[in-house]
Amino acid sequence: MHDWLVTPGSLTARLVASSDAFRVRRLHQRSAPCLVDEAGAVGLARRQAVWEREVLLECDGQPVVFAHTIVPMDCDAHDWPLFSALGERSLGSTLFYDPLVRREQLEFARLGAHHPLVRRALAATGAVEVEPIYYARRCLYRRRQGALLVTEVFLPAVSNLGAAATMKNTK
Repeated sequence: MHDWLVTPGSLTARLVASSDAFRVRRLHQRSAPCLVDEAGAVGLARRQAVWEREVLLECDGQPVVFAHTIVPMDCDAHDWPLFSALGERSLGSTLFYDPLVRREQLEFARLGAHHPLVRRALAATGAVEVEPIYYARRCLYRRRQGALLVTEVFLPAVSNLGAAATMKNTK
């Protein structure tokens, strides 16, 4: 899992390269209260409403990453011009190709099955088997005056991609 967590560039690009069919399945994009630990990360004094986007990243029909993105309500289209129109497109496809976007340090965590993001991921996938620990990373991006926080929860099926990619490269 370490190799997936520390992917330096676009996780989307790596997932595309590791599978035959990549898909972004948008779960929702709406106003919602941020999680307690997210408020300070995006410069909010307290927990409050943000723009929230959640998607599943799927490789070959299997959900491999649950991605949760928040943008403070005071950010506008000038800060993040494509955010509201992403639909089923990957956020990574815009973040890594915009010269105005600055990526800050990756943060890592081990989340238990009770964590709100893990519960959302499990509900979205319909998973019946629950792992004791899920690995996640998050990163703050800045563009102009805007902040955008992306958290990616790695689902168990992502570990199969490393083996599949290795097998493809040896053939």
